[in-house]
Amino acid sequence: MLLITFLLTLLSFAISLLLGILGMVIVGRARGVHPDMALAYRHFALPAAAAVAAVVLVSATFMEVRHYLQTKALAGIVRATAKIL
Repeated sequence: MLLITFLLTLLSFAISLLLGILGMVIVGRARGVHPDMALAYRHFALPAAAAVAAVVLVSATFMEVRHYLQTKALAGIVRATAKIL
């Protein structure tokens, strides 16, 4: 669960950083100024990666709990049918 969260966070950071850099370059060219690329890290990529990390961690936790409960219920059904037969 934590490995999936970490990998998806890294992937989202890389993608959002790429989009942030492209956006900064486009805005810099349109305004005729040299863009400050540090803003792409601080104001775009890092918050986006943090948001994705939170969403992935919460959803992965819910999926793991649901899988555990489903496995537990199915094991109970198997035990109940084994007693009948």
